[in-house]
Amino acid sequence: MKENAATKAAKAAGSQSELARRLKCTPQAVQKMCATGRIPSKRVLKIEEVTGVSRHELRPDLYPVEQEGTAA
Repeated sequence: MKENAATKAAKAAGSQSELARRLKCTPQAVQKMCATGRIPSKRVLKIEEVTGVSRHELRPDLYPVEQEGTAA
């Protein structure tokens, strides 16, 4: 089974509990993100900051990868 971005972020932080501590949220909130693979938009930039997992990977619907040559 493919690892989702939330699980990847928790691993990068060291654990789900450590990610929760860094985000100043409950461990249950992080567990839910890992279980569902859905990351609330308000958490994306902080998760990127504390784990290095890119916003494009965390929420591609909100932060699509820009293609070369498609600048407006």
